[in-house]
Amino acid sequence: MEEKNLEPKKTLTMRQLAAIIVTALFFAFQMYIALVKQLTPMLQGPLHLVFALTLVYIYFPADYNYRKKTRKAAEAEGKTPDPELMKKHAWMNWLDIPCFLGIAYMLWYVVSQYERLTDYVLGISPVLTIDYIAMVVCIAILLLAVYRTLGMMLTAFIGAFILFAWISPYLPGIFYTKPKSTIVKFLNQFTAGMVMTESGIFGTPLYTSASTLFYFMVFGAFFSEIGGGQLLIDIGMKASNKSSGGPAKAAVLSSGLMGMISGSAVANVATTGVMTIPMMKKIGYAPEEAGAVEAVASTGGQIMPPIMGVGAFIMAEMLGISYLKVATAAIIPALAYYFAVFVLVDRLAAKRAGRIDKSVDATITVSRKVIPRLFLLIPAILLVIWIIRGASLMRAGMIGIFACIACDILNYFVNKEDFIDIKALGNCCMDGAKQAASIAIPTAACGIIINVVTGQTSLATNLSNLISALGTSNLFLALLIGMVGCMVLGMALPTVAAYLVGTILFVPCIKPILLASGQPDMTANLCANMFVFYYGIMAQITPPVCVASYTAAGIADANAMKTGLKGFTFAMVGFLVPFVFVYNPAILLQGSAAEIALAAAQLGLGTFFLAVVVSGFFKSELGKIERGLLLLASILLIMPEMLTSIAGAVIGIAVLVMSVIKSKKTQAAAA
Repeated sequence: MEEKNLEPKKTLTMRQLAAIIVTALFFAFQMYIALVKQLTPMLQGPLHLVFALTLVYIYFPADYNYRKKTRKAAEAEGKTPDPELMKKHAWMNWLDIPCFLGIAYMLWYVVSQYERLTDYVLGISPVLTIDYIAMVVCIAILLLAVYRTLGMMLTAFIGAFILFAWISPYLPGIFYTKPKSTIVKFLNQFTAGMVMTESGIFGTPLYTSASTLFYFMVFGAFFSEIGGGQLLIDIGMKASNKSSGGPAKAAVLSSGLMGMISGSAVANVATTGVMTIPMMKKIGYAPEEAGAVEAVASTGGQIMPPIMGVGAFIMAEMLGISYLKVATAAIIPALAYYFAVFVLVDRLAAKRAGRIDKSVDATITVSRKVIPRLFLLIPAILLVIWIIRGASLMRAGMIGIFACIACDILNYFVNKEDFIDIKALGNCCMDGAKQAASIAIPTAACGIIINVVTGQTSLATNLSNLISALGTSNLFLALLIGMVGCMVLGMALPTVAAYLVGTILFVPCIKPILLASGQPDMTANLCANMFVFYYGIMAQITPPVCVASYTAAGIADANAMKTGLKGFTFAMVGFLVPFVFVYNPAILLQGSAAEIALAAAQLGLGTFFLAVVVSGFFKSELGKIERGLLLLASILLIMPEMLTSIAGAVIGIAVLVMSVIKSKKTQAAAA
């Protein structure tokens, strides 16, 4: 009788089974509020958080960090992790039982008390013992979840704000807050602000996560899985294949196209960088330059419509305007950013043209044809169409998800290589839910900071008064303080947290000055919010903490800090554009068609000059004086006054003409 090699069937662990069940319930809940009926904010947000916390504690158990370190150590030695060593600290997972019990208490609390919480009036309605318990349990579990998913930095940052709420009556200067008459009154206010109203943990950011971000996270997971993400990368590769510096331009185009959908800098680097960075190194780019180009291009995805970064959705909710207005306002600055990076890599390629080994094959290979796969863009196109039509973001996200499923079915007949079966579709749902949970945690945690700054203390008011005391007309000073503050905080925080903190601390300082200068309320609000949003994102490529640059450095086998510094330099235009649209709101499409066209032309030319300055090359090498003049020209151009713009254009064009003449003389001498 012939023996059969029967492989043992893999059985699901209890944790995997729990993840599947919770994900299914999470999806059922989100589908209910999308397709059947939305719930009140004080029920919908907390339930969303309960599911997110449960998934986080399943995916990030108590021994997660130990197992992660053990796995990395084994991989560094080229070995398979020892199963026994991986289980060494499994006993720690028993510590998660109190956490799950706490989540169960939160579920009971929000379901049984939501009617009382919906009608709660701060300072009038009583605070009960169960409310105190809910506040302590919710904050403790949430901070531990933040620590497990995002590390100690954000956890300590939030903890510092909680401590600040309690000790601010004893601090000097802008940190001082008038104390409450009794500790009981303060405790009641703190408890009510955190878990009994929509101004704390269960506030607007968490509600946005439940009503919008979940569906876009799931859409992104589905779109990438069915082959749409790879198609966008391949389009970028094809478009730049035969041009000078093709791999670098491929990095810019591919990361920009992918970023329009994913909105994640690190994900973009990991996806496109493995292909573009080695090719850039191959044609002569230094490892630090190759990593920096990829990091800068990938970071721009968070400011590129239609999806942008997570903070853009929250911005729309906090401003009380449609997301379409936020996305359209971001178009010109985003195009200017990518135009600058594209010009930069083009000039760097021209600068190295004489030093590139002609025998090196710099052709970027795209193994599969693009045209037969273009139908995979339908979900993204439908998503944009529904947003433009004015549909809710929840509905637009659902349309995109269903379109992805339809395209997957079509894949079965057209591109079986991209077809994913039911099991893979389930895994896609798991990934989408995990990503959504990872976003919900910092979003909810930022509610603690928001409530401390606006509800428990007078920090926001004091900071605003301080800047006002320096002179209500000194907009540049207010912007400078906002820029430095957002970038310093943004280095330690994820983008969504950096934006929310910037909104609470710096928008109240900037907006009044813009109103005093004559800007309409909505324009001033949009400019101030977009300003802190941009610098929260730029902080992601600002040393010493620049995760996108570090990820690219790992792929490029480059020095992480040098890559970060290069990326900071290459993204220079991203640091200037926010000042431009604050002084000239036409850049954000706030004005007449003529004003918008003129502002876009000024920004485009100024951006071109600035990119040439950073590269140090136009048609010939630029000296220090030439680069200084060109930098002056770019600054003059992006200022809103017509005379300065004309002067900048004249100076800049003169420098470029001199570079052309110098190049021709060099060629003639060589001939």
